[in-house]
Amino acid sequence: MSAMHTTRMFFYAALCGSLLATPAHAEKADRDKPVNLEADTVTLDDIKKISVYQGNVILSQGTLMLRADRVQVTQNAEGLDKISASGRPVTFRQKAEGSDEYIEGFANRLEYNGVSSQLELIGQARLRRGSDELRGEQISYNAETQFYKVSGQPDAQTPAGRVRAVIRPKPRADQPAAKP
Repeated sequence: MSAMHTTRMFFYAALCGSLLATPAHAEKADRDKPVNLEADTVTLDDIKKISVYQGNVILSQGTLMLRADRVQVTQNAEGLDKISASGRPVTFRQKAEGSDEYIEGFANRLEYNGVSSQLELIGQARLRRGSDELRGEQISYNAETQFYKVSGQPDAQTPAGRVRAVIRPKPRADQPAAKP
């Protein structure tokens, strides 16, 4: 692999890491950390501006850890266009800004549109922050508007096809936290 291809590979990995540092109030300091990427294979198409990482893909940047079977990064003239990750499941974990809690996501597929700042977790999607959790067939999050949408599986014949949310009460300021 030439030095130019190696440089582009790390540039694409940095874009991937920067994208995942944006959603869900993630740790801002992660954006300044180096990106580490491992995969069994990497292919780069300089003309189409597409890079594909395959086989036990692990991306880390600061507190961010992403694991997938396959990650594809596409660029446009302005830079990052789209990121698509697939796996059984794709997982990510990152420390929340200003908190000791972690944001964790799980899905069969993760799609991110860099132009619209839209994150999609598709297929058996779960999103956890601390003890709160959202589950559905698809979870959409827009980093600019901070708007979430969780969709169930409408044609499911079981209650498992419905959207589920677990929201734990927060301790009040005038009351000590309950012991587990």
